[in-house]
Amino acid sequence: MRKFFGAISGFLAVIPTTIAASAANAPPVLARVDESATARQTQAAVIAAQSFLSSLDAHKRAVVVFPFVVQKSASLARFRRDAPNQSVHPVTDAQASKTTVRGPGMGPPGGFVGERYGASVWSNFPVSDVPRPGLQMGQLTPAQHAAALYLLQTVLSPKGYQKVLDIMGADQALANSGTPFASGKAVYTLAIFGDPAATKPWMIQFGGHHLGLNIVIDGEHGVMTPTLTGAQPAIYQANGRTVRVLAAESDRAFTLLDALDAKQRQQAILPYKVQDLVQGPGHDGEIIIPEGVKVSTFSPKQKELLMGLISEWAGIINDTYAAPRLKEIREDLNDTWFAWSGPTTHISGHNGSAYYRIQGPRLWIEFSPQGVGDDPTLHVHTVYRDPTNSYGNRYTAQ
Repeated sequence: MRKFFGAISGFLAVIPTTIAASAANAPPVLARVDESATARQTQAAVIAAQSFLSSLDAHKRAVVVFPFVVQKSASLARFRRDAPNQSVHPVTDAQASKTTVRGPGMGPPGGFVGERYGASVWSNFPVSDVPRPGLQMGQLTPAQHAAALYLLQTVLSPKGYQKVLDIMGADQALANSGTPFASGKAVYTLAIFGDPAATKPWMIQFGGHHLGLNIVIDGEHGVMTPTLTGAQPAIYQANGRTVRVLAAESDRAFTLLDALDAKQRQQAILPYKVQDLVQGPGHDGEIIIPEGVKVSTFSPKQKELLMGLISEWAGIINDTYAAPRLKEIREDLNDTWFAWSGPTTHISGHNGSAYYRIQGPRLWIEFSPQGVGDDPTLHVHTVYRDPTNSYGNRYTAQ
C-alpha cells in the first residue's frame, strides 16, 4: 500500500512539469485557442486527458476510448440475467418483458436499467448489473490511476472532486462490509468518448454504483448533465474521521424548508409519498408537470438559500464551467419550483429521509432516499439534469 501511494504522489508531483511540456509541444490548434478563462480550462482538460491516454498501452486505449456520437436524446438501456450468478446481457424492451427466474440478484421485473448515449451507459445500479464501458480503476497501474484522478481533478471543482472521493469511499465501506454485487473503488469505470481536443466535442464518463458523471467539453463549454450522485452508507469512518456523504445536499434543503412561511411550506409539501427517482437514468427527454411552490414567491434570502442548494450539483464541475451554468439557473429562478415529500425534520449530523425536487426550465434535481435496509438516511440517490442540454447537445447538435 505504501508503494502504491508513493507512486501516486510521485506522479502528481511531476504533473505540472508534464503539463508545461505538453503545452509547449501541443498541436498548433491548442496554441491558437483564445486565452480566456474557459479556453484555458478546456486546454487544461485536454492536456490532462491526453496525459492519461498516453499512459496506456494500445490494448487499454482500445478499451477506454470510444467515438463521441451526437444524439438528440439518450435512450433507455435494459440488461438482465437469465439465471442466478450469470452475467447480465443487454435486452430489448420485448425481451425484458418476458418472464424470467425471480430471486436474489435477478433485479426488478423488466431487468436492470440504465441510460445509453452513443456508446456510453450510466445507471444507478451496480456495475455488475449494468456494465459501464471503459476501464475499471482496479485495472490501472498506480501511475495510470494517478493520471485518471488528475483528469478528474482538472475537470471538477475542489468541492466536486472531494464529493467524488467521499462517494467512492462510501462504496468502498459498502464493499468492505460484504455485498453480493460489484462495489468498491476498484470497479469505478472511466471512459473517454471522442478525441480530447480544444475545438471539437468529447466526453468523460466516470462512475460506479452511486456516481455517474457525464462531462461533455466542447470548446468553451463544459457540461455535466446528466449526472448521478448518491451514497451507501451515507456515514462511514475513514482515516480516523467520520465522513457524511451528501451532507450539504441534505442540510441545506432542510434549512430552505425551515425558511419558508406557512403558505409556501404548505404548497411545497406534496400530498403523496415519492419513494424513488422520477427522472433517473433511462428517462431522458420526459416532460413532468411542475409541482410544489413556485420560487417567484420566494424572498431574496430564500432564493439565495435555494441557489446554495443547487450549487451542490451545479458546482461539482470546474468553477469556470460552473459559472455560466449557475448564471442561467439564477435567471430562471422565478420559473423554478421546489417540491418536498416526507419528514420535515431530521437528526442533526445525519441526512434526512425526505425526498425533494427542484425543477426549472433548464434544471432538474432530485434527492431520493432509498427504501433499502433499515435506515433510508444511509442510502440515497440523486440526479441532476438540464432538459435543454442533455449531454451538451445544446452545443454539439448544432
